[in-house]
Amino acid sequence: MSATPFVFSVLILQLLFASQPCHRFLAAAANGRWQLLQKSIGVSAMHMQLLRNDRVVVFDRTDFGPSKLPLPNGKCRNDPSDTALKVDCTAHSVEYDVLTNTFRPLMVQTDVWCSSGAIMPNGNLVQTGGFNDGERRVRTFSPCSTCDWQEAPNGLAAKRWYASNHILPDGRQIVVGGRRQFNYEFVPKTITANTFSLPFLSQTSERGVENNLYPFVFLNVDGNLFIFANNRAILLDYMKNKVVKTYPTIPGGDPRSYPSTGSAILLPLKNLKAAAIQAEVLVCGGAPKGSYVQAVRGKFIGALNTCARIKITDPNPQWVMETMPLARVMGDMILLPNGNVLLINGAGSGTAGWELGRNPVLNPVLYKPDNKIGTRFETQNPTTVPRLYHSTAALLRDGRVLVGGSNPHAFYNLTGVLFPTELSLEAFSPAYLDTKFNNIRPTITAPKSMSGIKYGTKLTVRVVITGKVAKNQVSVTMVAPAFNTHSFSMNQRLLVLGNDKVAALGKATYDIDVTTPRSGNLAPSGFYLLFVVHQGIPSRGIWVKLQ
Repeated sequence: MSATPFVFSVLILQLLFASQPCHRFLAAAANGRWQLLQKSIGVSAMHMQLLRNDRVVVFDRTDFGPSKLPLPNGKCRNDPSDTALKVDCTAHSVEYDVLTNTFRPLMVQTDVWCSSGAIMPNGNLVQTGGFNDGERRVRTFSPCSTCDWQEAPNGLAAKRWYASNHILPDGRQIVVGGRRQFNYEFVPKTITANTFSLPFLSQTSERGVENNLYPFVFLNVDGNLFIFANNRAILLDYMKNKVVKTYPTIPGGDPRSYPSTGSAILLPLKNLKAAAIQAEVLVCGGAPKGSYVQAVRGKFIGALNTCARIKITDPNPQWVMETMPLARVMGDMILLPNGNVLLINGAGSGTAGWELGRNPVLNPVLYKPDNKIGTRFETQNPTTVPRLYHSTAALLRDGRVLVGGSNPHAFYNLTGVLFPTELSLEAFSPAYLDTKFNNIRPTITAPKSMSGIKYGTKLTVRVVITGKVAKNQVSVTMVAPAFNTHSFSMNQRLLVLGNDKVAALGKATYDIDVTTPRSGNLAPSGFYLLFVVHQGIPSRGIWVKLQ
């Protein structure tokens, strides 16, 4: 095949990729653009998880009455313990197909309100807890075109509502905390079904307010767990049930956890072949101390406009404070393929809780962690849709960010309220998806999607780049698909593999040699999105299974 038609075909593919799916554009400019994907999926997206088949499982709660999406074929859920509707013929979960922009109803049997979960190494979503009859349930959803929720009663040793989950190097999930649960446990159960006491969670709980629910949990590079609640954190050896490090309180002491809901991420892990790998956590937004009580009384205090960043692997770690261009509570933080962070959704005042948020923050903000302090934030183009309490966001394989949800009401209130229940889905396309970058955007041609890769080995990624290539600005990244709810993306993780060598093969084709992560402490086994980034512009991702 000659070079000209080959390059032309790649250009055609890139143009198709940049223009699909063809939905209504709400805004387009250098600072990102918005697309309305679905005006209504019938369910408000309180929880969201991308699966390895490029479908997104979305679910809300069951105890608010009927949704706006009927179950198929006359199917109904019979639940005598439901607090709103004993016989319910509507869906409270959907599967959204990213590639076709379509969705289908799913059926959950028990209440999944304010629950948690993670993708297991086999690619199944295992999801835990909830409210009422769902508080000890373990649910499984397998990625297939006809699959539906499967549930196991009493799969948890304790009632879990507002807990956080994380995948561990041995393939289990750890489930941390929840309302009035100052402990943790593991899923699936093996030898022991016990819970393990974690006094840190009781120590960070404020009487009558809590401010420590949905704790921020990250797997550190040493295999221990970084756990943040309220305004401070510990490093936990979960196998020995021992706190091995206590971190200082964030300066100012304001709470960052639910209901004073901020968000947090583990920043991209780099220099993975080094003997000592550095890990950093970034916590952004939240609400000043006392905001929840004031909001209940009808006074809505302005959200926090600060982020706190800490090197959790340092022997003497200290928080470094930064100021955001926009104050934000109930925001989400999403790792983008090029290592930048997107802050999105949320409110400018108030807290999480029914009717307690005000002043929607419509503009996302980009955070560039490698820039000098003071130059890291860039305000992006606004949406027109407020996304407050119970909104969600998730990175997609094509580099867009899927956005849904927002229901600050105890039921579905679509009219006559300040912020109606939101049933729509949008996508935010960062500026790197602009067609003007197509000539430097990589297209991965090998390995094939769904390929298996092993720990600590050489991996060659083949790409086509039609424009001029800056070899020192080519990098491979891996992103773990996160479970998103209540402003926290559980299990979110990005690894920068960089490049060991870039070889030009001709016909605009290049081989990039990288070394895969050396252990499950860096990257637990399972499915990851693999991207090639060139001059900050990412390729479309492919799925790989690290094992």
